[in-house]
Amino acid sequence: GLFEQFPCDEIYGMHNFPNGQHGKVGICKGTAMAGAAFFDIKVTGKGSHAAVPSDSKDALIIAASLASELQTILSRNIRAIDACVLSVTMLNAGAAYNVVPEVATLGGTIRYFKDEVYELAASRMQAICDGFAVAHAVEITLELRNVFDVLVNDADLSDAYLDAAADIVGTENTFEIEEPLTGSEDFADMLKIVPGAYCVVGH
Repeated sequence: GLFEQFPCDEIYGMHNFPNGQHGKVGICKGTAMAGAAFFDIKVTGKGSHAAVPSDSKDALIIAASLASELQTILSRNIRAIDACVLSVTMLNAGAAYNVVPEVATLGGTIRYFKDEVYELAASRMQAICDGFAVAHAVEITLELRNVFDVLVNDADLSDAYLDAAADIVGTENTFEIEEPLTGSEDFADMLKIVPGAYCVVGH
């Protein structure tokens, strides 16, 4: 409801870019930053004493194998020319040296530039989780939350933004970014409603 309360024709944003060159302003026209989804996977097996693991359905081992298998989505399902990043960034299980854990959890992100690429990755994640659950006779749940949309800069308004930046920092300190960034930004949600552009300011 933001733009119902505060209507506007165009919108512009800036991103503090500590890894950039000091005082330089850059814009990537068109698709500029990736969309991102966060995921949580819970593996519920059967715990046991570590001395008798044959009595268990080891959630930790299953989760570790699952983390590795998820990487095949990129190499065997996503076309090489369609950029996508799938990162498992968390694996948590167990609390004792002598207990095989009953539960293990995984978490991470998917980054993408096309909605159909995300949907393919998400469907393959679900299929792999379902397959692992059947193969190991355990329960596996997948929760996916699409947190950031793909950020798309209007080409003409990007030019206008660079012209305005040049008045402040000089033309020699403005540039076009040739490749989109795999980072994500919630300003993308605003650009889906109102046309505009999003620049990076180097520090």
